[in-house]
Amino acid sequence: MKRTKTLFAALFFLATTSYAAQPWKLFLANPEEGVKMKIDLYEETVNVPGMDMFGPMNGYMAGKGIWGTWMVTSFTIESDKQATLRFSNDQGSETQAVCLTQQTDSTYLMELQGGVVVKKVVNKKLQKLPPKMILRLSK
Repeated sequence: MKRTKTLFAALFFLATTSYAAQPWKLFLANPEEGVKMKIDLYEETVNVPGMDMFGPMNGYMAGKGIWGTWMVTSFTIESDKQATLRFSNDQGSETQAVCLTQQTDSTYLMELQGGVVVKKVVNKKLQKLPPKMILRLSK
């Protein structure tokens, strides 16, 4: 009887742990390019810095290297390892589609789709971000 209770408790723990693991609730960063991305594709729980008037959203992309703040306006979860996100800049004048693919437990490949619109500041000039970059889980 004791063995059955232990087995049931272990199975319950594994079931609730795997349910709690949400692959699309992340904080990612690429320090070399100055890019940070915070997303929650399950609920609108992310407060975008400087955009409190809009309330919680599904996420944003910003950082020292990026010109402005880019907010998630729509998304499609393709699988546990791939999602396509559509970002809009803080002025609403430009959009960028991004394919995010999990490479390892802690790294994701970000591919900018349909031409690069997101820019970064380099020596007081705007330059486009690389079309592909690796983002790592961050806290």
